[in-house]
Amino acid sequence: MHDETIAPEGRTRGASTRQRILDAANELFYNHGIRATSADRIIEQVGITKVTFYRHFRAKSDLVVSYLEQQSAAEQAWMTSTVHDGDPLSTARTIAAGIGAASCSPGFRGCAFINAAAEYPDPDDPVRVAVDTHRGWMRDFFAGIAEQAGARDVGSVANQLMILRDGAMVNGYLGDSPAVAGSLEAAYVSILGDGRA
Repeated sequence: MHDETIAPEGRTRGASTRQRILDAANELFYNHGIRATSADRIIEQVGITKVTFYRHFRAKSDLVVSYLEQQSAAEQAWMTSTVHDGDPLSTARTIAAGIGAASCSPGFRGCAFINAAAEYPDPDDPVRVAVDTHRGWMRDFFAGIAEQAGARDVGSVANQLMILRDGAMVNGYLGDSPAVAGSLEAAYVSILGDGRA
């Protein structure tokens, strides 16, 4: 049967196959590393042929970019959901609590974007461009929080919030996960709290 026929749940089989490939990539890339995970391993896990894989992704790098775009969409949706209009400290506290909870969850291996950047150091590589695009969005998001808090130098405060977020993600993987939320919240409040950051 051709991959693009309609599946019982109403989606096209092709869309379903593409998502199954992305789901397998998400699990394998995050748990084992991107470069350590071959296209053949993903093909085997999904139970498809190479022809089917390459119909959806012309190269492994295309799959890596799609994986990061999917991660970005999920993280953007979550971060946007943390916003307490007009209350940047509550937003910061919610972000800190979320990062703390994630870092204590089974299988947590840090930030998918930091991990990908470590594997793809060339700034012109499409994978690194996807990482930088997401991080640019996050910096803008933090700038919005800084602006709401009345920061004098919004860009500088956004960078500080970003650095703290990155540190919390790494510390959650390498250090004392249960302490991450409280430490991150205290740091965010210290920077944003007086409204004169």
